[in-house]
Amino acid sequence: MKRILFVSSEAVPYIKTGGLADVAGSLPRYFDRKEYDVRVILPKYVCMDEKLASQLSFICHYYVKLNWREQYAGIFEAEYKGIRYYFIDNEYYFAGPSPYNMLHEDVEKFAFFSKAVLTALPYIDFAPDIIHCHDWQTGLVPVFLRTSFGGDPYYAGIKTVYTIHNMKFQGRWRIHAIMDITGLPAQIFNANELESYGEANYLKGGCVYADYITTVSPTYAYDITTTEGGEGLGGLMFARRDFLKGIVNGVDYEEFNPETDEYIGTRFSVDTVLEGKRANKAALQKETGLAVEEDAFLIGIVSRLTDQKGFDLINYMMEEMLSTMDVQFVVLGSGEKRYEDSFWYFHDRYPEKLSVYTGYSDERAHRIYASCDAFLMPSLFEPCGLSQLMAMRYGTIPIVRETGGLKDTVEAYNEYEHTGTGFSFCNYNAHEMLFAIRYAQKIFRSCRSDWNDMIVRDMKQDFSWDASARQYEELYRSLSDGR
Repeated sequence: MKRILFVSSEAVPYIKTGGLADVAGSLPRYFDRKEYDVRVILPKYVCMDEKLASQLSFICHYYVKLNWREQYAGIFEAEYKGIRYYFIDNEYYFAGPSPYNMLHEDVEKFAFFSKAVLTALPYIDFAPDIIHCHDWQTGLVPVFLRTSFGGDPYYAGIKTVYTIHNMKFQGRWRIHAIMDITGLPAQIFNANELESYGEANYLKGGCVYADYITTVSPTYAYDITTTEGGEGLGGLMFARRDFLKGIVNGVDYEEFNPETDEYIGTRFSVDTVLEGKRANKAALQKETGLAVEEDAFLIGIVSRLTDQKGFDLINYMMEEMLSTMDVQFVVLGSGEKRYEDSFWYFHDRYPEKLSVYTGYSDERAHRIYASCDAFLMPSLFEPCGLSQLMAMRYGTIPIVRETGGLKDTVEAYNEYEHTGTGFSFCNYNAHEMLFAIRYAQKIFRSCRSDWNDMIVRDMKQDFSWDASARQYEELYRSLSDGR
């Protein structure tokens, strides 16, 4: 049996700020448990849900040598849906109201966490064949493994996989500060290893020292090898392209299931989707104060309100869409104040055409996925994207920009061949986005049979974690076999 340890700064259900938590918490459950013993290790944040935190069991404590410091570390454990989770405890690092603080604090916090994970392995009696690390917060795990732990026979033969969920966030800080924090050898802080544009770079360290790199879609795997998409590391990723693979994220089909979803008023299957969506649409319109009109083209948005997600395009075209089109929007999210304020401004002007909920609500997100006609994601870049997959699961047609995982998962509608699973546009341009929305509305109104066929095709797509897990299993096998 192959032993796999997932190392992540967050994972559902214990702590979540974004899609990383969905991956780290959901994917381990989909491996073949006859062949794989997959476990997860996380920080024990003080801000963790109290109910979940109360279920953790203390194992032991030890000390982590971080250069000239020796820091306490406790180990707790819990089991959730058949997966064993471990938690590294240190309230000095993991206190506070959120998992992440200022970057200068986080670089020390996650250096401690990375070394504490490796130090913990003998204490939890788990010697993994592969350590699977996620994002910059765990980038030093492969580095410590190959340097500080390189001469210890207990760690001999452990391979590492490093998954990049978003290349933009790299964990960069001053070299001398990182040398002092980590105690890593001075000679590795060079342009071929940890140094990047005059700073130490955790993500670069993970990419240099890991045995294999993955990212969350095939198109994004290509994008990060280019100058435009590499966020300053395109040359390194191009050099490591033979050890780089894009595997599309999946969706937890137990949680996102229109037949069993407790958050929606009318549950439905692929056979009853038209009636189910009609009922849910009317209920959502009433709940959010929108005009209850069956023929209004209802577009959903569930997102962080940032430039990356394309909100400058949406903001630019919102007045024209609301004033000239028979369209409604229901928006759920938070982020940059200018976008929050803009949505509230347009809500005040068009209260029956635009509903806004600032923040996040699982219940409302599920109802948006189940009730809307279309789902808008015009991202500047999108490593994978999960919301479009969740929308398709409920028969809500995505309108996306052709980038990263959006390009890989949404096939553009072809009115001549009657194929496709959504609508897309290529260039990052507000008028191209508007054309795609107008075109989608046209098909919704005048080619309803094609639209309904697309709903059924979307619901029949398989973006469950099963397909992703099989690809990771093949990667693990090749690494373990030395291929």
